Amino acid sequence: MSSVPGTEPAGRPEDIRAVPVRRPGRWVAAAIVLVLAVAIVRSVVTNPNFQWGVVGEYVFDERILEGLRVTIELTVIAMVIGIVLGVVLAVMRLSPNPLLASGSWLYIWFFRGTPVLVQLLFWYNVSALYPKIALGIPFGPAFVHPDANTLITPFTAAILGLGLNEGAYMAEIVRAGIISVPSGQEDAARSLGMTRLQTMARIVLPQAMRVIIPPTGNETISMLKTTSLVSVIAVADLLFAAEGIYSANFKTIPLLIVVSIWYIVCTSVLYIGQYYLERYYGRGSSREGQTPLAGRMLRGMLAFGRHRVHVGPGGGERR
Repeated sequence: MSSVPGTEPAGRPEDIRAVPVRRPGRWVAAAIVLVLAVAIVRSVVTNPNFQWGVVGEYVFDERILEGLRVTIELTVIAMVIGIVLGVVLAVMRLSPNPLLASGSWLYIWFFRGTPVLVQLLFWYNVSALYPKIALGIPFGPAFVHPDANTLITPFTAAILGLGLNEGAYMAEIVRAGIISVPSGQEDAARSLGMTRLQTMARIVLPQAMRVIIPPTGNETISMLKTTSLVSVIAVADLLFAAEGIYSANFKTIPLLIVVSIWYIVCTSVLYIGQYYLERYYGRGSSREGQTPLAGRMLRGMLAFGRHRVHVGPGGGERR
């Protein structure tokens, strides 16, 4: 075929050259952070006052491990109570029944408005208000009258204080997850003849889990550390065990380091569990959060300082 008169055949476009973006400030900041990190690590390792030999001696001590077991038990039981109670309170809060909604709001208002330490002390001293606790039919006969000090031990007081307080916070987390689900989902379920409870259990809550899981993971990690407050009511948790040891040998700093090490280990395990739960309930999402944490860190390290600016034939730049 002959070309159209007055036109020239298009030639091959010029190759695009990749020119590295100069970011000296980023490298300077990285160097400063690296120097500070090395200085801190060197100070911690070489300072004899940390007494790392004592830390190694007590990190697997039987009393410390027993305290760790109690801490884990408190965390698990309190979170189970908090999650179950939170779901119930959230459903009540969203109920069209004003009595249920008001009761839920009042509970959340009270337990979020008072410090958890005060609540722990209250449950520990509840026998001052009710020396005998009657168990039976409300406004009717009582069948048993156990002594309050016998029924509510320090461990039970810790469970009540932590679990009931957590229920108030979990209620707001679950409520946020429920209202994040489009209302059309509930309307469609009801059009199929499903009851409100069936709709909530089978349709709304499974979809709300993507919103509920991340803050619930944070609450679990926070609960693990909040359990250290129970040492004030003589519950033999991790911190209480360390306090008992350093009150005898006066090795306060090394024992506190031992406690910190175990808290960091436990929170790290919880971080991993939270990540896999988020990935499970976030299936189908294309967000960055679905990429494995280690993969994101490695990718960020490899891409550090390697951004490119593409220079086209006309001299224009585009990232």
